[in-house]
Amino acid sequence: MTRPLTAVLLALVLTACGSGEPTPQPSPTRPVLKPPTLISDAPEEVPQVVRSVPDPITVEMADGKRFRIALLAPPAECWAPQALAFARTTLLVRPVRLSSVTPGEASLLLEDGTDYALLAIREGVLRAQGADVGKYTDAEMAAAQADRGLWGPPCEGLDNPRTTTKAVASTPVTTTPPPPPPAGPTPPPPPRPCAVDYRITARWEGGFTADVTLRNTSASPVNGWTVGWTFGRDQAVTQMWRAKLLRGTGSVRAMNEDYTAEIAPGGSVTFGFNGSFRGANPEPSAFTLNGSACAVQ
Repeated sequence: MTRPLTAVLLALVLTACGSGEPTPQPSPTRPVLKPPTLISDAPEEVPQVVRSVPDPITVEMADGKRFRIALLAPPAECWAPQALAFARTTLLVRPVRLSSVTPGEASLLLEDGTDYALLAIREGVLRAQGADVGKYTDAEMAAAQADRGLWGPPCEGLDNPRTTTKAVASTPVTTTPPPPPPAGPTPPPPPRPCAVDYRITARWEGGFTADVTLRNTSASPVNGWTVGWTFGRDQAVTQMWRAKLLRGTGSVRAMNEDYTAEIAPGGSVTFGFNGSFRGANPEPSAFTLNGSACAVQ
């Protein structure tokens, strides 16, 4: 009787154990899949090689894409060959990094990290355009004060070269002069593209204050300007506002601030300065705006 009873008890124990719920097992951890993307994880500003330099402010890369170099104005006509030579020497077949890329325009960093626009402005090769960052205007001021590049002769910082007259020896030739043309009305001179109003607003012993108003009398807007005049006596500009002083004695030169750069057709800007003098203090009789002679009002 003992053996059958033991078997019955064993069967009951096995039945009780089998009737319970199975102990849950942890499910295996599934790897988190990264969704597909079209955005490359490659680092930006990968070096690229400049294949050609069509003009001083345009580069063509090895992949055929062309970019205008940001923050640089087109070169002055009198300095365009030198600007192109500088760009080709510095950039052609050289690795550069493109940054701040916008459609058709980019900033260039040379292999050593130099900002090409800043380098060209600092060397007086090109002027800044649309740059609100102080380092670009500071570089332009430094080049102008040192007469580097286009700020020296023949451009003098203007779009037109300074003209010089040289005497040329020639053998006199005796010829019968042609008859003079018939007298007729003298055609009026072409209109001036600008006008200047120079006014002395205060005087004291050995000093004065003056306001200079530039008017755009042309049909095209002015974006960036350099104005020049010559003092007739021993006068000098000692302080200037609403414009940057480039040269304060003799042939005086001043250029726009960022906020006075644009002069719409028919519009005007005014800047002022303090000056010193000894003896007489006559007003200048001639002014130029970006190399063009202005009417004096």
